[in-house]
Amino acid sequence: MAGIEIGIGIGEVARSTGLSVDALRFYEREGLLVGPVERDAAGRRSYRPLDVEWLAICVRLRESGMPLADLRRFAELVRQGPGNEADRLRLLDDHRRRVDEQIRALEACRSLIAWKTAVYAEHLDRGEAAGLWDPTAREGAPEL
Repeated sequence: MAGIEIGIGIGEVARSTGLSVDALRFYEREGLLVGPVERDAAGRRSYRPLDVEWLAICVRLRESGMPLADLRRFAELVRQGPGNEADRLRLLDDHRRRVDEQIRALEACRSLIAWKTAVYAEHLDRGEAAGLWDPTAREGAPEL
């Protein structure tokens, strides 16, 4: 029938978003969704495709470290509708800056790890691995 949207059950939404059923209920309780989750005649949650799309965004924002308070604020702004786009942009831009800082820090970590693995590989290739990372070694011992 035209105009009738068939809802998606909580189990299917959990599978498609990677969130547990408990996490989905938590998101709903905490006001992290952009609209109320509909219920079918039996009282079971019935998600719209729009809800699932929003949850996919939420998952990415949380995976990137967005605090729940910021995610809640973002959802609140979206629920309010047009007119607060500058606030949404500010919130997202602040989060992007935090993510960029995390990426820079992780790149520095990766560089250190790459350097350290090269040191170990070089020493192992030459058969000179004895003394690597040896806290009892004296001055002049191979690198850590």
